[in-house]
Order: sequence, then C-alpha cells, then structure tokens
Amino acid sequence: MRIRWLTAGLAGLLLIAPPAPAGRAQAPGAPAVAAPEDTTALAAAAPADSAAPAVTELLRGLDELYESTGTRARVEIRIVKPGRTRTLRMETWSRGEDEALVVIEAPPRDAGTATLKVGRNLWNYLPKIARSIRVPPSMMMGSWMGTDLTNDDLVRSSSYEEDYASELVGRSSDPPGWLVALAARPGVAGLWERVEVVFGDDGLPLVSRYYDRRGRLSRTMRFTDVRELGGRRVPATIVVIPEREEGRRTELRYLDVTFDLDLDDDLFSLARLERRR
Repeated sequence: MRIRWLTAGLAGLLLIAPPAPAGRAQAPGAPAVAAPEDTTALAAAAPADSAAPAVTELLRGLDELYESTGTRARVEIRIVKPGRTRTLRMETWSRGEDEALVVIEAPPRDAGTATLKVGRNLWNYLPKIARSIRVPPSMMMGSWMGTDLTNDDLVRSSSYEEDYASELVGRSSDPPGWLVALAARPGVAGLWERVEVVFGDDGLPLVSRYYDRRGRLSRTMRFTDVRELGGRRVPATIVVIPEREEGRRTELRYLDVTFDLDLDDDLFSLARLERRR
C-alpha cells in the first residue's frame, strides 16, 4: 500500500504511506474483505447507521491528506530503540505522488544525505563519497535511514482502489471512530495482506494496522496532534510501531508545511540531488 501522506508530506519521502484515490465498492467476484480478528472494538454494523460515512470519501481524504501540486515540509523524526534514541531533521519537497526529494539537515554526521524519488525509482546521495546510489529491488524492504519505514514505503505504487477491496465494518470503540477494512485482491504483490484504518468522525485517520501475508499484525501507525499546517487541519505527528520488536518506534513530526508551491522541474533530478550543499 502506498503511504502517500508520507510521500507528499515528507517531501514525498516518507511519503507514512503509507495511492490513487481509493475506496470503491467491492467488485463483483472479488473476495470478501477479511473481518478483523478482534471484533471487541466494534459496536455496530455500519450499513444500519444512516450517519455512516462513505468509504470512498474516507480513503480519498487519507490519500490526499498531505498531497498537493507542490509541497515543502520540515520534518523531525525520532527513532526510538531500547537503550537509545536518534533524531533526524530534514527538509522535503514533493510534487504530486511521483516526485520527491528529502535532504537531511541534522545531525551533523548525516547532514547532506538525500533521497530522490521519481516514479518507482529511488536514489540515495551520500555526501561522504559524493555519489548517488540507486536502491536496487533487493534492498526495497530494507530500513530507510534506520527508521521503521522501508525503502518500499517511499515508492509503492499500489492503489487502494485497484489493489484492495474495502469495507466499512462499523463503529470502533478503541479508538472511537469508524473502522474500515482493506483486503489485498488476488495476485497483488506486496507486504500487506490486509489493513485496518480507524477514522474519527471528522474524517481524519486515528490509527492504521497492517497485517502481513501470514495474517499477523506487523505494524501500527497512530495519527495524533491534529492542528492547522499550511492552511489544512491535519495530524502533525505520526507514530510507527513495529509490533514484533519491543521498545521500538519511529515518530514523525511535521514542523511546518507549505502546499501548492510552484516547484522547478530540476528539483527532482539527479543533477540537483548531487549538487554540492
């Protein structure tokens, strides 16, 4: 699943996400969406509730949360591991969902390190050797800069609409909101078999849970600290928690965001990536 908010928000970088406008009704003949394994949080079935939101609108809002024709953001990432914490500060630019540039500003030992995304291609610029290195397919599931996000998170081109069958399951009590279930369609390659997202009554995401191909809960993302950034009301903090690695998490905090900028074409080029900073 494409984490578009990450791509756009982090300059397309992390762009958490975690796609094309999503959420169409399940197609005839498509497999039924797997029901959540733990249904204790469900209070009612959505179809019986006249106030239930449309799945399409919820997922489209998630896709477009931080996206614009040109986005610039300053982001701080805290990588928490047992016994130590590391903090990165970066500036990011993105245009739509296919172009993004991320430049690390701090700490000093990582300053100047940059990541460029163009379509499904990804390059890392390493200032210590003054070279750009393309990330090969074999490294796509590797960690990006030691975070709990993978290189694949930055370039995934899957779509909720095309690759996942969606269903509004009903009300959630933990956290309170609307639970949407997404199940990968047959033949779709990727890490996640299904995803559960809880939306608040205002349509903003509260939590998303990712299940691997064996049906195990692998990763949880929590969206908090809702505030106005760049004229939009969005979660300013996203916490990524790997479920099978105790004591680990990655916290992304948007310091400031500007939307709908007119960005130069050469900003998303190898020449710009390698330009001395």
